[in-house]
Amino acid sequence: MPRLFLGWLNSTSPLQLQRTLLFAARSRWRVFPQPIATYATSVAVSPSTKLQQRVKLRDYQEECIQSVLSSIKSGAKRLGISLATGSGKTVIFTELIDRLSPSSEDAGQTLILAHRRELVEQAARHCTNAYPHKSVEIEMGDLHASGVADITIASIQSICSGDRIDKFEPSRFKLVLVDEAHHIVAPGYLRTLEHFGLDEKRPNSPSLVGVSATFARFDGLRLGKVIDEIVYHKDYVDMIGDKWLSDVIFTTVESRADMSRVKSGANGDFQQSDLSKAVNTVETNEITVRSWLAKAGQRLSTLVFCVDLAHVADLTQTFRRYGIDARFITGDTPKVERGERLEAFRAREFPVLVNCGVFTEGTDIPNIDCVVLARPTRSRNLLVQMIGRGMRLYPGKTDCHIIDMVSSLATGIVTTPTLFGLDPSEVVDEAPVSSLQDLQEKRKEAEQERIQKISETSEGPTKSNINYKVTFSDYETVFDLIADTSGEMHIRAISRYAWVQVSPSRYVLSGNNGYIRLEKRHTPDCDGSVYEVWETRNILKSNASGSPRAKPRRILTASTFTDAVHGADKFASEKYLHKLISRSARWRDGPPTEGQLEFLQKIRQDDDKTKMSKLTKGRAADMITKMRHGARGHFATLKTEKQRELRKVSKQEEKLAAIRHRERVSVGPLPV
Repeated sequence: MPRLFLGWLNSTSPLQLQRTLLFAARSRWRVFPQPIATYATSVAVSPSTKLQQRVKLRDYQEECIQSVLSSIKSGAKRLGISLATGSGKTVIFTELIDRLSPSSEDAGQTLILAHRRELVEQAARHCTNAYPHKSVEIEMGDLHASGVADITIASIQSICSGDRIDKFEPSRFKLVLVDEAHHIVAPGYLRTLEHFGLDEKRPNSPSLVGVSATFARFDGLRLGKVIDEIVYHKDYVDMIGDKWLSDVIFTTVESRADMSRVKSGANGDFQQSDLSKAVNTVETNEITVRSWLAKAGQRLSTLVFCVDLAHVADLTQTFRRYGIDARFITGDTPKVERGERLEAFRAREFPVLVNCGVFTEGTDIPNIDCVVLARPTRSRNLLVQMIGRGMRLYPGKTDCHIIDMVSSLATGIVTTPTLFGLDPSEVVDEAPVSSLQDLQEKRKEAEQERIQKISETSEGPTKSNINYKVTFSDYETVFDLIADTSGEMHIRAISRYAWVQVSPSRYVLSGNNGYIRLEKRHTPDCDGSVYEVWETRNILKSNASGSPRAKPRRILTASTFTDAVHGADKFASEKYLHKLISRSARWRDGPPTEGQLEFLQKIRQDDDKTKMSKLTKGRAADMITKMRHGARGHFATLKTEKQRELRKVSKQEEKLAAIRHRERVSVGPLPV
């Protein structure tokens, strides 16, 4: 059976490598390294020569490695590294392989896991360059590793296929490395980690190190299930300031796209088909191209992110109508053609490359000096991954211009200003990082001064940890309170379900056989609070307890409001009838029932007739839910405590508070 030697990768271009691997896959070759003895006869490699071939580590890369080694030495097993895109995570990976001592004489192997072909190939090149004396194998597609190599780089899709994982003996491995580790709680990763005894902390398992630029999940799943703590963090803003990443300037553009009918997808971000219909219009595409011409027409290498294939085709054609040589790459582009087009873009043979979902992770195109975000998103992870494509250093490149085509902010869109803790609607025009940081500091100072004035004029004790904008609301009647819908605006910008706010820190979603409660609970931790989701199920009255409802059970705990909502929504979608919990259900637009009106009539005052006449069946149901879950008691509290005037946070500021909390990555344990 023929063998493909990976030792020659040092002098191989990405395109040559891609073609060779494709040919090998079609020929059903197995990829093995050259045996150590054979390799040593052709190239004598001494330890000093080996070190000279390594890339010189940056200061923070050495700090990161030392943090990992120190944590492992102290007994830690499952670690995370938070590093910005372009920080050289693969360099850190390969260096760790040699630095980490085996836990036993037989445990000397290393496994690198990645979810994209580009990441697998990139890791293979680095490993063979850094360790020409070690055996390196690839487990991907038709390329099968032996399971006994010093270093195996595996595609997570392939290693989980069939019984391919069985050839890897866990006791022989000292280290498992995971690239783009924010995917690590996906089923394929969990199965692989369980095979290596890393589904929980065990003294005899290999060490696990995962690295990501975006250590957060958008679907409510917690990374703490697999990674115990983050041992090193370096933010992209810090790296720009230290000149390890390119300077960035930001421009936001109001695209006018109608996002009102765009539903949420399974992962909490916008549903792709709906988003494409809203964004991929003649007007929006014209605005996008004209904005690029006005702000970045002289840029040499622009990467454009679209929603789907149709959006790619139409926006590419719009660029061409304006005389711009724009080309595209999608997941359907043949690999050879894709490689050739990518090489031409790297060589700056054409100025605009349009894509959808291809270059969000793992691809190294350092010459990119402009990124156009033509697709809105609710995911900070996706936003950071997209702008990160333009942050790498490159000869002659002074900065990267990020053009953010934002749309309706009421739908919960995450924009580039939010990365700096600013209001999503903040308009920026060619603003560098430094000016956005200054603006952030000025906003914080002004907010603190305003809060201080409120505290000085308010009666009674005040809370010193209030750091957001507040608005005052006075309710003359309890009916006014339950009719107020401002409390639902934030959660309904995140969720498609009919959540109602029953107190400043509690939300309820009623279903056909029970209800879900989401509430904020204060903790003595540094963060000060967590979010809990509970379910209470209806039971038969004939039950021995005599209660119509079962005892509440906790479903999940989350560190951010957004994660809690997404986790609760996922649970609700599996347990409750969609038509009863959906805000868009047709029945909600109908007139209220007699029973609803009779219930509400008992609590309203005589002069509230106009409000009753404006009710729909859905609004009446929401108001009744509020009453049944504590709105009356909340009204009494508001009437007796002056300080409760501070209870209501404006919709946009509460959204920003959640975003700022979600963005915060720090060294320490991750919540489970």
